Amino acid sequence: MTVAAQPSNPLSEGVAFIDGHYVPLGEARIPITDRGFVRSDATYDVVHVWKGRFFRLDDYVDRFYASMAGLRMTLPCSREDLIEILHQCVRRSGLQDAYVQMTCTRGVPPRGSRDPRLCQNRLYVFAQPFVWIANDEQRRDGLSLIIATPERIPPESVDPRIKNFHWLDLTMGIFEAYDRDAVVAVLPDRDGNITEGAGFNLFAVKNGRLLTPDRGVFEGMTRRTVIELAAELQLPVEVRPIATSELRDADEIFLTSTAGGIMPVTVLDGRSLGDGRPGPQSRRLHDLYWQRHEEGWLATPVNYGA
Repeated sequence: MTVAAQPSNPLSEGVAFIDGHYVPLGEARIPITDRGFVRSDATYDVVHVWKGRFFRLDDYVDRFYASMAGLRMTLPCSREDLIEILHQCVRRSGLQDAYVQMTCTRGVPPRGSRDPRLCQNRLYVFAQPFVWIANDEQRRDGLSLIIATPERIPPESVDPRIKNFHWLDLTMGIFEAYDRDAVVAVLPDRDGNITEGAGFNLFAVKNGRLLTPDRGVFEGMTRRTVIELAAELQLPVEVRPIATSELRDADEIFLTSTAGGIMPVTVLDGRSLGDGRPGPQSRRLHDLYWQRHEEGWLATPVNYGA
C-alpha cells in the first residue's frame, strides 16, 4: 500500500507578525516611510529556540523593553501579548530550532512632520530557521578574524547597549575581512581598544583568564551566559579594556552570539593562534553551553498546540 506524502508546512521558512496578522515571512512588508527604515530609528532583539524551547526568553524580553525605554518607545501591546506573539510565530512555523526577532520602530510620521513624538510606534516580529554566523566546519575548526580598520561608532554617539541597526561601520569591517581572506572582523575604538563585530562579542583567554571588553559593545546575552558559565568552571573573568596589542598576544580567542553560541577563532590577522586549533577553554565553554541547552537550562517550552 502506498502512503500519500504529507504536505510540508508552507510556513516552515518563517512566519511574521505584521499589523496584527501572521503572514509567511516572504510576504511580510513594512511601510516605506516608517522611520525605522528611512532613519534607522528602531530597536530590536533576537531570542533563539533550540529543540522546541526558548532560551532565556524573559531576559531577552526584559532587554528589549530596556532598549525601547532608552529610545523613548512603547509597544502597542502588553508584555504578555508580546510573549504570546513570539510563541505564535514559532508555533505556526513549526520550527524546532529558530531565530526569533522582535523589532520596535518609531513608525510613520504624520504628513509634513519630522517630529518623532508624533509617530505611533510599531511592532514587528518574525521567526525563521536558526541562523548561524559560522558554518559547521568553522565552528569545529575555528574562524579567521581580523582587527578591522574602521573604528566602531563611539558610545557617546550611539549607545551600543541599545540594540540597533547602525551597522555601516560593522559592514565595512565585513568587507575588509573578505578582502583580507578572513571570515569575520572586530572593530577597534578611537583609543585602540577592541570593541565588537557584526552580531558578536569577543573574549580573549590569557593565562587561564577570560577577558572581554567593557565599553563600546552590545552586552550580548550569550556574553552574559559565558560569564555565568565561567564562574561555574572557576575561570576568572575580567571585563575591562583590551588593547589590540593584547588581543594579538592572547592564548585563545572566541566569539559569542545568539546566532551560533560560542565560536573559536584560530587565525588572527593572518597568523595562527597557538597550534592553530580551538583552545581548551573555548572548547570547555562551548561544550558546557550546548550541554545546558540539552538539559533545558533557562528554557521556556514553545506552545506548539496540538
